[in-house]
Amino acid sequence: MTHIEIAGRRIGPGEPTYIIAEMSANHGHDFDQAVELIRTAKDCRADAIKMQTYTPDTMTIDCDNEYFQVGKGTIWEGRVLHELYGEAYTPWEWQPKLKQVAEDLGMHCFSTPFDNSAVDFLEEMDVPVFKVASFEVVDLPLLRRIAAAGKPVIMSTGMASLSEISDAVTTLREGGVRDLALLKCTSAYPASPTGMNLRTIPHLAEAFGAPAGLSDHTLGISVPVASIALGACIVEKHFTLSREMKGPDSAFSLEPHEFKEMVSAIRTTEKALGSVNYGITGEETSSRVFRRSLFVVKDVRCGEELTPEHIRVIRPGHGLAPKYLPEVLGRRASENIQRGTPLYWRHVA
Repeated sequence: MTHIEIAGRRIGPGEPTYIIAEMSANHGHDFDQAVELIRTAKDCRADAIKMQTYTPDTMTIDCDNEYFQVGKGTIWEGRVLHELYGEAYTPWEWQPKLKQVAEDLGMHCFSTPFDNSAVDFLEEMDVPVFKVASFEVVDLPLLRRIAAAGKPVIMSTGMASLSEISDAVTTLREGGVRDLALLKCTSAYPASPTGMNLRTIPHLAEAFGAPAGLSDHTLGISVPVASIALGACIVEKHFTLSREMKGPDSAFSLEPHEFKEMVSAIRTTEKALGSVNYGITGEETSSRVFRRSLFVVKDVRCGEELTPEHIRVIRPGHGLAPKYLPEVLGRRASENIQRGTPLYWRHVA
């Protein structure tokens, strides 16, 4: 399918980009701050707010041996997984209330479940769509449970091979998922532009017959804006009130003024893409005068031969097209013509 539908919103090629503000851990375990994040995301013209539904114990076990310590290569180096997730999770009792806040503002609100209990919880919340994180692409039992909910699914594909994505897509579709979108993602935090490989976006769409988009962890807004030119129909970006509010994800999250700038740039890019078009557009009509054409540049008497002294290709564009110059030269004037007159066929005998 080239398009999907989320709570009546059509998403896919030719439709406005669906822009998701990822709250993640940026609420700082302060409910009022979470509410403010949603309200500010609305002010920044996000279409949806996304949460994550897990607890430290649904994500991992409380163990600090070497296997459960974050290694080099991320901003969480040296952290113990259970402790990190304890800092980052969103309290479940908040989530129905936050969903109501978002819906009252006209936004979609949904979440990423990380185990079956989270799927059950989000079903009770009646979220309009499920998000699958890149790290869970290989958790086919979880994908089967998500598919059984009968909701649209947006799945990130960071780190996944083409074969792993195929397995995940097959699992979801065989489980009954009709509306499925795939997001190109580079699971580095933060990610560098050189590792984004945005050309994967149209390939994802073609390979799996699904709308494709971007889940972005780069710094700034250039990468998500560029993704629109390659056909991204969805953009997901982490959002914070301020990076000064330190948290697990704050370093690669956009502040409000940046998020608003990103949305504006995306909307401008959508307009600029337009359609395949050649020739003069409506906006160019007034500029047509600056094209070159044939003009009389020296007075000519009736019957006199037209030579390069008399006829030149110059601006403005009121006369015959320049391609007719060879046909005109050597012929004779059909009337007296003053210097500065556009040359027309009626002037040529």
